[in-house]
Amino acid sequence: MSMAADDSIPPKGRGDLRPLPQLIFSSRWLQLPLYLGLIVAQAVYVIVFLKELWHLVETALKIGEQEIMLIVLGLIDVVMISNLLIMVIVGGYETFVSRLELELHPDQPEWLSHVNASVLKIKLAMAIIGISSIHLLRTFIYAGSLGTPGNPLTESGVMWQTLIHGLFILSAIGIAFVERLSAPVYLKNAGAAH
Repeated sequence: MSMAADDSIPPKGRGDLRPLPQLIFSSRWLQLPLYLGLIVAQAVYVIVFLKELWHLVETALKIGEQEIMLIVLGLIDVVMISNLLIMVIVGGYETFVSRLELELHPDQPEWLSHVNASVLKIKLAMAIIGISSIHLLRTFIYAGSLGTPGNPLTESGVMWQTLIHGLFILSAIGIAFVERLSAPVYLKNAGAAH
């Protein structure tokens, strides 16, 4: 009596894992409180946004154009951080915990249909660059008053912020480059498996 190679492979289905692999695989649910905590942080950012928006509306006639621009940049900063939170919450949960099964939902984000760890890394890097750009723009607006009393900026502070922003950009380029280099290998291996 000979055994075929397929006889040794158990059928795929739920609950077919041995106890240790099942425990390890189930440990992904430990991330759930982290994602729920990020949802709470998102709610806090909504409160911060509304507070800043109210401040803008309340003082719009009393402050100058530069102050209005700085408040608006602050609002944009809050929105970009909020977008980053959504990418991490939705993309991270979908990638590392469980499927959201949003395929038929009319509001499914376009990027979610092809999200994986690589795409998520690149999107996060781009969001961090956007947030850093807003902070750097705010710094450059204040840069004209360097050395005046009440201005917390220093020349070395502006230089360091610019260098850090440049490093964010280089890091994003590096991540994208490595992902691009590894894509042909992944595609070759995927093709060989079929």
